[in-house]
Amino acid sequence: MIAVVGCGNLNRQDDGAGPEVIRVLRAAGLEGPDVRLLDAGTDGMAVMFAARGCRSLILIDAARSGVEAGAIYEAPGHELARPYYPGLNLHDFRWDAALHAGRHIFGAAFPDDVTVFLIEAGQLDLGLGLSVPVAKAALVVAQRIGEIVADRLAAEQR
Repeated sequence: MIAVVGCGNLNRQDDGAGPEVIRVLRAAGLEGPDVRLLDAGTDGMAVMFAARGCRSLILIDAARSGVEAGAIYEAPGHELARPYYPGLNLHDFRWDAALHAGRHIFGAAFPDDVTVFLIEAGQLDLGLGLSVPVAKAALVVAQRIGEIVADRLAAEQR
């Protein structure tokens, strides 16, 4: 199973980039017996449980690093995982903490193959809809994920 998880808040404009990628992938028919698509919203625990038992995990979220809106980053998950520190509330338990905790809690049942896509946000105010650069980036990321999933499924067939 390959899990593809979009994270973000649809009510905060460009923060909805992850869920938008999931919407595009669903519309393209990517979901199937070997591919699970999930809009996790802001629920890091959902990320952790969605990944359990999968051989691959692909995450998508918005980022705010100060570069041009719509910039795309693709990184291995182990580079972005971080420990969860007790005392934070569950809203602070994001996907990066879920990667760290999932590996420790589920061990071999948590995928080693984790890819994270971050899309640079331009607007994070309250409101619906993505800015034009982020909407374009979401389409590019969806296409790239389609390629990755096809490659991984083909490799398993060999």
